This record gives sequence, C-alpha cells and structure tokens, in this order.
Amino acid sequence: MAKRTAEGEPIIIKKYANRRLYNTDTSSYITLDDLAKMVRENVDFHVLDAKTGDDITHTILTQIIVEEESHGSQMLPVSFLRDLISMYGNSMQAMMPSYLEASMANLRKNREQLQAAFAKGMENNPLAKMAEANFKMMQNAAEAFIPGRNKPGQDKRTPGQSDELAQMREQMAAMQKKLDELSK
Repeated sequence: MAKRTAEGEPIIIKKYANRRLYNTDTSSYITLDDLAKMVRENVDFHVLDAKTGDDITHTILTQIIVEEESHGSQMLPVSFLRDLISMYGNSMQAMMPSYLEASMANLRKNREQLQAAFAKGMENNPLAKMAEANFKMMQNAAEAFIPGRNKPGQDKRTPGQSDELAQMREQMAAMQKKLDELSK
C-alpha cells in the first residue's frame, strides 16, 4: 500500500510552466529523479498542473520511464514497445491497461517468492521464465486482435525477436545478480 501524508491524502506535486516540480508536503522543489525515488518508496502522489489544476500524473510518470530508458536503464524490450505502440487505436487498446495492471500485480505478488528463490541461488531463472510467459501471452493476444500478425501454427519468432529474447534473458540474469548482491 502506498504511503500517504499524515492526513491520508496523496502528496500533491505542482508542475509550473517553467517545468519545475514543487512538493507541497515538503515545501521544496524536486526533480523527476526525486519523483522516481518516491515511486520506489511507495509514496502516493498526484502531479497537478499549477496553472490549470489538471492532473498530469500519467504524463509525468511516462516522462520518468522515458528518462530511465534513455539513461541506459533499459527495461522495456524493443519488441514490447513495438507491440504496445501497435495496440494504440485498435481493439486491444481498451483492454491493455487492465491486462498490464494484472500482469504487474501478478509480478508484485510473486516478488517475495522470486527474491527468496534468488537468495537460495536457484539455477533456473524464474523471472526470465515469467517474462517469457508474459511475452508469449502478449504476443498471442496481439495475434488475435492485430491484422497481419502471424497465424497459429506459423513460426512466431523472427530472428530479431530471438535476439531480443536472448537480450532479455541477459538482462534478467543481470537483475538476478543484483538481487543476489542485495540479499547478502
């Protein structure tokens, strides 16, 4: 559960026209990195446009992801990004938010089990298996709703996807190594 202010309300962050972010809880200016840290610490907040009062939390969180991805912390495989972009404007767009939320909820639910498995030094990489299963599920869903995708029975992996899968496995192994180091 996300941490909230003493009154139980999310912290309000105001974004001014000069791009500065102001934390109303601490009465101080903050950066996108500070907001990313707040997310990692499970602090609940809303970002409001200071002039209009519009809730721009979604846009700011997306901006944080773009910043993280552009600074070498790439977590989202190119194939996933392409599939995600291709779903905008078609019948899959409406179901994607709930699908992605359910996938992340499942990952969070299994996080403790995964960390325990990593701590025990399991040779199999369960996170990579989960990622591969989620990728297959996403690919199957995309094939069902996106015209021009591979039909059942056809080889679904192109050489580029195989390379990306190998790259994803390498990234998962690196994550496992980091988790092992953190659990010591």
